[in-house]
Parts: sequence; structure tokens; C-alpha cells
Amino acid sequence: MDILVEYAVLVGVQEQNDEHFEYEMEELRNLAEAIDVKVVGSVTQNLERRHPTTYVGKGKIAEIKRFYEETDANLIIFNDELSPSQIRNLEQELEVKVIDRTMLILDIFARRARTHEARMQVELAQLQYTLPRLVGLRASLSRQGGGTGGGFQNKGAGETKLELDRRKIEDQISKLRRDLEHVRDRRDTQRKQRKKSGIPVVSIVGYTNAGKSTLMNALLRKMDDENSKQVYEENMLFATLDTSVRRLVFADNKEFLLTDTVGFVSKLPHHLVKAFRSTLEEARGADLLIHVVDVSNPEYRYMMEVTNDTLHDVGVENITTINVYNKADLAGVPYPRETADSVWISAKEEMGLDELLDLIKKKVFEQYITCKLLVPFDRGDVVSYLNDKANVKKTEYEEEGTLMTVEMDGSERIKFEEFIISH
Repeated sequence: MDILVEYAVLVGVQEQNDEHFEYEMEELRNLAEAIDVKVVGSVTQNLERRHPTTYVGKGKIAEIKRFYEETDANLIIFNDELSPSQIRNLEQELEVKVIDRTMLILDIFARRARTHEARMQVELAQLQYTLPRLVGLRASLSRQGGGTGGGFQNKGAGETKLELDRRKIEDQISKLRRDLEHVRDRRDTQRKQRKKSGIPVVSIVGYTNAGKSTLMNALLRKMDDENSKQVYEENMLFATLDTSVRRLVFADNKEFLLTDTVGFVSKLPHHLVKAFRSTLEEARGADLLIHVVDVSNPEYRYMMEVTNDTLHDVGVENITTINVYNKADLAGVPYPRETADSVWISAKEEMGLDELLDLIKKKVFEQYITCKLLVPFDRGDVVSYLNDKANVKKTEYEEEGTLMTVEMDGSERIKFEEFIISH
């Protein structure tokens, strides 16, 4: 076997009442394959609860060891986040490299991060994860130190290095937190400016690989094919970690900003959720959420639950939501169709986009009003503003000025109160 390739055995414990265990193990395999790890098999165990010192029961460790020796595996991936002592105990017992689901997801995020902000967010999460686990390296570091016998009496260069590492990591965490705080302030300012402009914000959320970027690109092509700057899309987990913002304008001049967010996955590490908080908070300032769901996946309801729970964790609550059941073509369900809060589409086939845009319009612009305005001829600035920013349905010229029938945002009405003659 080529030693450059990692061959992994997956290990999972199914606790009582865990009905999503099989799906999580399948997802773990997909996560491993997302970074080119070859999965050679898996070992699972049913327990009332995970073993506090070795995750699996003692007897299972011998089975795992036999299995990875038979398959020439050089890596074992556990389905849950392991404690520092569990990692230490398992590496001692198994004598092979051990990683957990959290490490795996952090590694994927590290490889996918493109912008400076995303890289900082991932690095912060990695360091916060590593810090408490440094202790597990104590024994091997002390051995490196090569002190002259006496065990604990001699501190050994290894342990001194451990303390230096700890201080270095703590300093780096503080620096990253400060830098990300600046980025967060900048984001807040941008969000406030967007709010001030009065342009509604529609935010796309959903599980990883549900088709968020594909949908965003399809809407961009439909609404503004000439100027649409496409976002990166790829059929893989966590293809995009960076938030994109695009302005879309309907034919009647109504416009909205479309933003997307990082995808979610079950057991998303809490360090990562915290580090990506400012990116995820994009959804907090939204006027409308578009929750994209891969309806062709048998576990799509569970995926929706995970997405909703993660949004709740970062304080995204009480925002009007449209459920977009994507990949309806693969699910074999009738599409395109819509209900009051949902639409069934195929973003790849670009089917159902009209229905979705109709729903967005209804939800975002329901506070719009239609009224008649009589604008004096010397107020050409008002006429050109309304032609530019509102939906002018009819224009006539009277003796006293320009008579306009206009559909506009209710909040704009106060600006033009003096010109309104009827509703």
C-alpha cells in the first residue's frame, strides 16, 4: 500500500435511542472521502453510553486492532468528539494514529477556506480544539526530552516545550480573537448600511451539499445573466465557506440582496460554530431565510432539524422562512410546485425558479402599497427618484404636474406624503 495515502477504519458507538446512527456513519465516510482518505471498513458497537476512558468497550479495542492490522489501515476515525484522555488512552492501546469527527471536519474546513477571514476562523477553531489536548502529548514529549531518569523529578525538555507550546497557542488564540473582532465590527457596519439602504436581505441557509450555491447561481443567471458574477459550486461537502452577497432586481424595480452562508452538518464542532459566528450571523440580519433542503436524501428531515438547531445556537430566530425542497428531480416528486411557505424545485435543471421568486416577492414585499401621486413639474427630482426606485405603473401629465400611479415600500410613503392624493 502506498503510505502517502491514508487508509482509515471508522469506529462508532450507537447509544440508546440514536435513530440517526447509520446515517451519521455514512456521513463520516463521506467526510473522510472529502479529503481523499480511503475508508477500508467500520467497527460499531451498541452501548447504553459511550465508554468514558476508551469510547468503546475494552473488548472492542482488540477487535479494532485486529481489523486495522488485517486491512493495513494507518488511521482510525471515531464518529464523535473524543476527550483528551480518550485520545491518549486509545493511541496507547491501538498504537496507531487516532482522530475524531471534529478533527476531520476542522481539516476539511482548513482545506476549503479561501478568504483571509475563513482561514482565521478555522485556525481559531483548530487551536481551541488542540489546547486541552496538548496534555495527551506529555508522555511522548517527556520521552523526547531525554532527562536522566527519575521520572517526575526531572522536568525534561519535552515538558518545558509543552508549556511553551501552550503559551504560544494561547497567544495565537488571543490574536485571532482580536483580529476576528475587527472583521466582525466591519461586518456589523456593512449590515447596518444595508439595513439603512432599505434593501431587503434574503439569506440562503441549509445543510452542506444541499445545492445552495447551485441555487444562488441559477437565480443570478435568471435575474441578471449579463452581469451575474457566479459563486463557486462543486458537488462536495463544504465547497464554500465564504459568504457571498449579490444584488438582484426584479423587472418592476423591486430589489433585494441575496446572501449565502456556510453549510451545516450533524455534530458540527461547537468551536467551529463559535469561530464562524460572524459569518453565520449574516442570516441574523436577514428579512427572509431560504432554507435549501436536499429532498432526494432519505434523511432530509433530520438535516432540516440540524440546520434549524445550528441557526438557533447563533441566535437566528423568528425570521420568516421559505423551505426550498431542491433536487426534486432526483427524489421523483412532482415539481415545480409551491405552497404558502415551501417550493419544490430542481436548481440544477433551473426548474421552479419562477415559483420561488414569486414566493420571495410575496414575503419580502408584502408591506408594499400602491398610491397616486401628483408631483409638481418643478420637482423633477421626485419623478426621477420614483422611476428609478419604485414600480411606476402609470404616468400621466395634468395641468398641475405629473400624475403617477406607484407601487412602493410602505416605509417610503412618509417621504412623499405631500404628493399623495389617493391610495
